[in-house]
Amino acid sequence: MRASGTLCIPQPMPLTVRLGLFYGAIFIGTGVSSPYLPVWFAHHGLSGSRIGLILSLPMLARAFTAPLLAVWADSFRLRRTALIVLSLAVTVAYAAMALPAGFAWWVVVWFAASSMFATLSPLADVIVLARARRDGFNFGWPRGIGSAGFVVGNIGMGALLARGSPELVLVWMVAAVALTALGARFLLPPDPVHEEGHVSALSDRMAGIGGLLRDPVFMTAVVSCGLIQSAHAFYYGFSTLAWKRQGIPESITGLLWATGVATEIGFMWFMEPLRRRAGPRNLLVIGGAAAVLRWTALAFSPPLWLLFPLQTLHALSYAATFLASLQLVERLSTPRNASAAQAMNSALSGGVLSGLATMASGPLFDRYGSSGYLLMSAMSVAGVLGAIRLYAAPRLNPV
Repeated sequence: MRASGTLCIPQPMPLTVRLGLFYGAIFIGTGVSSPYLPVWFAHHGLSGSRIGLILSLPMLARAFTAPLLAVWADSFRLRRTALIVLSLAVTVAYAAMALPAGFAWWVVVWFAASSMFATLSPLADVIVLARARRDGFNFGWPRGIGSAGFVVGNIGMGALLARGSPELVLVWMVAAVALTALGARFLLPPDPVHEEGHVSALSDRMAGIGGLLRDPVFMTAVVSCGLIQSAHAFYYGFSTLAWKRQGIPESITGLLWATGVATEIGFMWFMEPLRRRAGPRNLLVIGGAAAVLRWTALAFSPPLWLLFPLQTLHALSYAATFLASLQLVERLSTPRNASAAQAMNSALSGGVLSGLATMASGPLFDRYGSSGYLLMSAMSVAGVLGAIRLYAAPRLNPV
């Protein structure tokens, strides 16, 4: 195409946009599965206790499955290869959930699907964090685009459920993870696992995990972050059902979830100077304190007008804590064990601690309803106490 005698050559899509679109592909599915998969299970006749069990089992095992999947991912030459394979496998597993095989089948298939899907984001974080450090862009920009995808899933599925069947939840999830597989191939850069381009031996990859497990500062950091992050378990698993008991329809539930994620996006996109000045330890304490306030208030089933301002605390209870955890883990790991470190961080925050909290949340919801949020408040308090201990670690002092 010519304009004023000059040949116009299409410019390639900026890397930050491509990385953001890949996050968006991941989270447009999570934005549906997190709030609405319990609705799909309930539609098929499962109780809160059984829903909690299905959701919690892969979380409980993630302390083992996530590091092992990270070690496996580092066996490839390119970082994106593992993301392609995992996304395709999850697509098949999600589709298999549609088979009318009952509770035991869902336990097994969801265990496999959730274990693999939960590894996608931390593996992507390794790529994007390295690129952000090397190319000098704000990690929050592409990650914020992913959060925008989460909002699209929230609102879109809420609107669909107001008019259609809960079966649409699974259809959306399958389509979204298939899109993620395409994105992993065509949006992610061909970055090598190791700068030298070689594949490290299994013994070296396992040794990297052992070093992290023996590091008391690293373990304090990931457990503290994990406690605050996993305190979202009751919210993720049962907020939709709790609000439904209050007479709040799914369409409004989607808006409530979207409000929280919108403030998360704003924090990631526009609060980078504040994040840098605060530092990861201060950010973790602030996020934990906001979590205590948020869950304590939700335990008393506040009216709808108060739910929207409470949802804005998601910017701190989730976004601030999440960014603090990534920065802490990056500082306390090396390129040799970066994948394992982020996977272990995710395994605790979205894994074993979330699994225990989710397993407890089911019976708590069945018996006490919204009062189950009080357990989440207690977990957040424990996370803040652990975060305070990190101030004694010289390795985390500003350079």
